[in-house]
Amino acid sequence: MAYLFTSESVSEGHPDKVADQISDALIDNFLAWDEDSRVAIETLVTTGQVVLAGEVKSNIYLDVQKIARSVIQKIGYTKSEYMFEANSCGVLSAIHEQSADINQGVDRKTRQEQGAGDQGIMFGYANNETDNFMPLALDLSHRLLYELAELRRENNEIQYLRPDAKSQVTLEYGDDHKPKRIDTIVISTQHDDFDTEPVMLDKITQDIKTILIPRVKAQLKPELQLLFNDEIKFHINPTGKFVIGGPHGDTGLTGRKIIVDTYGGKGAHGGGAFSGKDPSKVDRSAAYATRHIAKNLVAAGVADEILVQISYAIGVKDPMGIYVNTYGTSKVNLTDGQIADKIAHLFDMTPYGIETRLGLRNPIYSETAAYGHMGRTPRKVTKEFESSTGEKKQIEVELFTWEKLDYIEKVKEEFGL
Repeated sequence: MAYLFTSESVSEGHPDKVADQISDALIDNFLAWDEDSRVAIETLVTTGQVVLAGEVKSNIYLDVQKIARSVIQKIGYTKSEYMFEANSCGVLSAIHEQSADINQGVDRKTRQEQGAGDQGIMFGYANNETDNFMPLALDLSHRLLYELAELRRENNEIQYLRPDAKSQVTLEYGDDHKPKRIDTIVISTQHDDFDTEPVMLDKITQDIKTILIPRVKAQLKPELQLLFNDEIKFHINPTGKFVIGGPHGDTGLTGRKIIVDTYGGKGAHGGGAFSGKDPSKVDRSAAYATRHIAKNLVAAGVADEILVQISYAIGVKDPMGIYVNTYGTSKVNLTDGQIADKIAHLFDMTPYGIETRLGLRNPIYSETAAYGHMGRTPRKVTKEFESSTGEKKQIEVELFTWEKLDYIEKVKEEFGL
């Protein structure tokens, strides 16, 4: 029997994502100057105000106000009428030193013995619906908002866009669990005020349908383009008006978009947020590692869909265990438990093993804080950082290493594929 499944995304200008991006920019700056930094920073944004709170153990001092303002500027909050503007908003820092009780559970005589920075459960997921092994509804939701932000920056075809936006895509699946068509697309985008509301809503609706949607379709392979049809139900700015938005419209907090950040409701989520945490926090690093495992196993042909769970105790380096669910799609003559045993043999899942395998002690996190941490394209970039004393340095880093398909041959050998 056919069924519907929905995922949502939010733009870089959404208040929660503003908070995530500030927190991750601070992580990057600490790691750029001291790769051994221990950092857990939460950000709150509201009308004209940014509040930074958290714990840090580092040998570098940062101008956190300057970093926060640069992030807000880059996102696009640059006008006073937004009631949240990069140069004029207040920035309050309540960051203090990391608890010695936590630190003694993480630091050891050798880095190889490093304990997990927290207890918890983490999940990684992959399926073969898309080329990036992500759930299609979420992938489309992200693409819609990424292109909408590109249109806003171009300020050419559409000139009224403001930074805040949300999207939602509902797919119809068949009995074979394959997507058959797009049933509904929801887009709410912040905009400049118009003279008359009926003209405004009609203009935004037409621009979304005739400019944004074709740009997104053009990125997709032909079989996915066929999912777009004349019967799609569109809900575009369904309240009728979206002028007041961003941190002035809603308070934003770090870590409130964990489903947007991961798999859009597919698979599972352990509950821990990512942004604002250095990689000693397994909420972040182990979630990346399990995604890396799931993606490589699906790409290698072990199964069409895989969920991987791992769990830790704070201060203990070895995980409590690994769980696997292939949802009945396994292509190897092994139980899910036997697949989990092979994963444990293939991948070092200690905090140190994850950090070194994926290069997580590098300043690579700002780019993760909008449009999803998973399903992104690995690439090398050069980033520039400036210390509080004005010293500058350039660092070449590799982004989204957990998305690399670098274990396919090892997986095939292990599984006899």
